[in-house]
Amino acid sequence: MEKKKRFDIHSESSDRPGLWGVLESFLRKFKHLAFALFLCLIFALVVSALGFSLAPAIYFFSSMAEMANGYSPIVKNIFLGISLAISYFIYGFALIFVVPACNFLLPLKLRDFTGNWYSIEILPWFAHNTLTYLVRFTFLDFITPTPLNVLFFKMMGMKVGKGVMINTTYISDPCMITLEDYVTIGGSATIFGHYGQKGILVIKPVVIKKGVTVGLKASIMGDVIVGEGAIVPPHSVLLPKTRFPGKNDINKNSPVVVGEAIEKDKAS
Repeated sequence: MEKKKRFDIHSESSDRPGLWGVLESFLRKFKHLAFALFLCLIFALVVSALGFSLAPAIYFFSSMAEMANGYSPIVKNIFLGISLAISYFIYGFALIFVVPACNFLLPLKLRDFTGNWYSIEILPWFAHNTLTYLVRFTFLDFITPTPLNVLFFKMMGMKVGKGVMINTTYISDPCMITLEDYVTIGGSATIFGHYGQKGILVIKPVVIKKGVTVGLKASIMGDVIVGEGAIVPPHSVLLPKTRFPGKNDINKNSPVVVGEAIEKDKAS
């Protein structure tokens, strides 16, 4: 009965005590209004991150524009075009440090969770991924694969060992992902630490152990462990609760264990 109550997707009330319970009940009862208010906070967060990142770029471009005033129109436009391009990269390099700082300052942190979509836990999940996507969709492709994109994901909370190569930007929930030593993530591979079904959101870690190679466009979902030295084939999909065998496991003829899409753990 407790488990059924915990996963009641139609519930408009919260079991949490105090202010958090009031907030969660408001979130469930007034879904559209609550979402609109939360979006305002997200927009403020994004605008702040963009503003701080654009400031040095604007300063540089303004300085270059003043220098170009004495040139002929053709030379001036070429000079301004080059200055604008440089300004974009100044913005991008600033962004990969500003966004992790904003993520660090978030009052709620992303953690393991299984339950109703309209719960307090979706707030840090939404904010964490919004910040990640801000970098991903505006700049990250230009520094992938380099040590800078690995640095960005580490600053966002991803646990990264030595010698790791990440040749993809399709990563969500970086703070829920562990990449051990000498892991190689192939181009356009997708890794995310969550999944949802039938009104339930599940946020679970992804662990990719030492020496793993993840092939081109492979997809790895939340609550997956890839064993040491394994090769995940290109275009393959590892569903939630999969335990993909490593090199030593294969030698022992251990099968791939693939779990169900909905978390079955007992309610705490």
